[in-house]
Amino acid sequence: MHSYFSDLDPRVLNDRDAPYRTAYAIRKLGHALDSGFTTVRDIGGGDYPLAAAIADGLIRAPRFFYAGKVLSMTGGHVDYRTPNEKHHTHGYCSCASMNWAGVIADGVDECIKATREELRRGAHCIKIVASGGVMSPSDPIWMNQFREDEIRAIVQECAERRTYVAAHCLTSESARRSVEFGVRCIEHAAIIDAETAAFVAERGAYVVPTMVCLFSLVEQGLEMGLPSDRMGDLRTIYEQSMSGLDVMRSAGVKLGFGTDLLAGFYPQQSREFELRREVFTPLELLRQATSVGAEVLMQTDRLGCVKPGAHADLLVVDGDPLADIGLLSAGARNLDLVMRGGEIVTNRLS
Repeated sequence: MHSYFSDLDPRVLNDRDAPYRTAYAIRKLGHALDSGFTTVRDIGGGDYPLAAAIADGLIRAPRFFYAGKVLSMTGGHVDYRTPNEKHHTHGYCSCASMNWAGVIADGVDECIKATREELRRGAHCIKIVASGGVMSPSDPIWMNQFREDEIRAIVQECAERRTYVAAHCLTSESARRSVEFGVRCIEHAAIIDAETAAFVAERGAYVVPTMVCLFSLVEQGLEMGLPSDRMGDLRTIYEQSMSGLDVMRSAGVKLGFGTDLLAGFYPQQSREFELRREVFTPLELLRQATSVGAEVLMQTDRLGCVKPGAHADLLVVDGDPLADIGLLSAGARNLDLVMRGGEIVTNRLS
């Protein structure tokens, strides 16, 4: 539910054009399918040409939902310009000029225009950044992003299209205000308290934690070039996020299954099961990865279930994941068969 199929390493995106990024996405999508993920939601950077190629059977890939470009305010989490780069002056500005996966929009009018443009290009939902982040250069984690009127305007535009807004939120405050303003799905919620979790549950919003991304960055962040002063923040956030899982479980928050893996970390996506098993039962984890994900995508009765009228997405596992969810943590290793939409795409039974 929280994945990227264009490389999000700015060092790559700034130096690669569309053909390279498409080839990279094809490799990641194939790996996801082999690992048993028959449907994915690309939450930043996926676009119509890639989705069309998948729908037309040109790419071996999971079923593909995408949010288009992420909406950020100037100086927000997806504004990766250096201090020396000038302000864009022609309407709402696009980081596409440097192959990034975001759009910078300030004020209600620009937010409406940016939202309409992404929806026009086929986005299934809109993602905004509502708090600071670890990877971005100019915003602290605790910083709330977008004003209330901006968020409500984006939510209203999505409601007109019968879709929803997802918001990057690391902190309790950003999650609470986002849900209060109409956001339907919170991404990460790494630092969340009991009061906020109860509020999110009461409003019927969803949260998609991304534990394996934080774990991978703690392990290998320095190797991929993260500043050493950010590593302490990462370790703290990871520890708090593990506690946050228990808080959200107690509050009854509906949790989806996401990874947020950047750059070359994508082969670790199935480790999310392993990390979450410290808090959740195997049955809870299977629901997060199937039926709850279908609810987030507004695809209940079509995805995440086995019933008449649903897509025939099935896995044959060598073992019982209800007894040992670790079987799914190994990716493709324990999957004997993967079926997507009634078509067998991986078959190791023979």
